[in-house]
Amino acid sequence: MSEKSKKQFGVWMDTHHATIVGRENVDSGDFVVLGHEKEEGQGGNSNENAANNAERDSLHKLFKGITAHMQNVDELHVTGPGTAQEQFIKYLSETPQYKNVEAKQSTSNKMSDESLIEYVASQFN
Repeated sequence: MSEKSKKQFGVWMDTHHATIVGRENVDSGDFVVLGHEKEEGQGGNSNENAANNAERDSLHKLFKGITAHMQNVDELHVTGPGTAQEQFIKYLSETPQYKNVEAKQSTSNKMSDESLIEYVASQFN
């Protein structure tokens, strides 16, 4: 049997929202935007510990929203500003169904959906 097609995805993210890109037919076809996820901000907290916990919980909620778009992912490229992508890759490595994902990351500024599609396609070709 020939080599199995890899399920490839790309994500642009910061700590507040993400754009998820994947192949049209899951493991073949052109890359298309699969969805957008947004972190719902928490209200103000006077307690620093509670604020940190709320921030971590909302980030994990964002991560779960992202993974809902990526079924049986084999390869992933995560990009964006800051450290959110590092935290997301760590989250995946600690989640049993995603621990074998081949994940790469880069740093980039916000880009249009079209630019993200082109960027992700270039990372896998």
